[in-house]
Amino acid sequence: MEGFTSFFESQSASRSRWNYDALKNFHQISPRVQTHLKQVYLTLCCALVASAAGAYLHILWNIGGFLTTLACIGSMVWLLATPPYQEQKRVALLMAAALFEGASIGPLIELGINFDPSIVLGAFVGCGVVFGCFSAAAMLARRREYLYLGGLLSSGVSLLMWLHFASSIFGGAMALFKFEVYFGLLVFVGYIVFDTQEIIEKAHLGDMDYVKHALTLFTDFVAVFVRILIIMLKNASEKEEKKKKRRN
Repeated sequence: MEGFTSFFESQSASRSRWNYDALKNFHQISPRVQTHLKQVYLTLCCALVASAAGAYLHILWNIGGFLTTLACIGSMVWLLATPPYQEQKRVALLMAAALFEGASIGPLIELGINFDPSIVLGAFVGCGVVFGCFSAAAMLARRREYLYLGGLLSSGVSLLMWLHFASSIFGGAMALFKFEVYFGLLVFVGYIVFDTQEIIEKAHLGDMDYVKHALTLFTDFVAVFVRILIIMLKNASEKEEKKKKRRN
């Protein structure tokens, strides 16, 4: 938790020093790496479109579930096992993984649309703003500044897995569920910063695998989006319950 605290404190302390010139200060990132990042984010946008198509297909034909989750994992494993020179095949596998991922979270998106379509739109916009801000923060920070977060974030993911495992066996209280959602959101926001800096560092060292890097950022985006959507749905349902109680 100290790592997260130091990150947010450093961001708030440096906010007053930022100006328009600072936002253009990418001198630490070489032109070659900047070109690579553009390719990564363009591929990420295409993956998000494919994921939205998968969610739409679930709404039409109710295809999302355990099988699409397995298909998503299988596509990711196949992608990572495919040599980098098979570029078209790897891009196709990334789009397939994104499509299956969208179908897998389709039931949650459908629930949000049935409750209030603006919640889904708000969650996506909020996730996009969070993702963009923290990615920019990682790019504008000194190289390797936040790579130390890797160990803390891995520990956070391990804690989330054990909590989920325990709650599935012994039953989970609402307080535990809230902790999992909010702490998970904090962890994956941290992963946006860590993964962005790691991608930049790998690119400087010659790793220009934009498909794998886009997959990494895609998983971060989906993890943050799902948690924001759950939080917004829960808050909206609680407000609705309060209104019903007042009417009665």
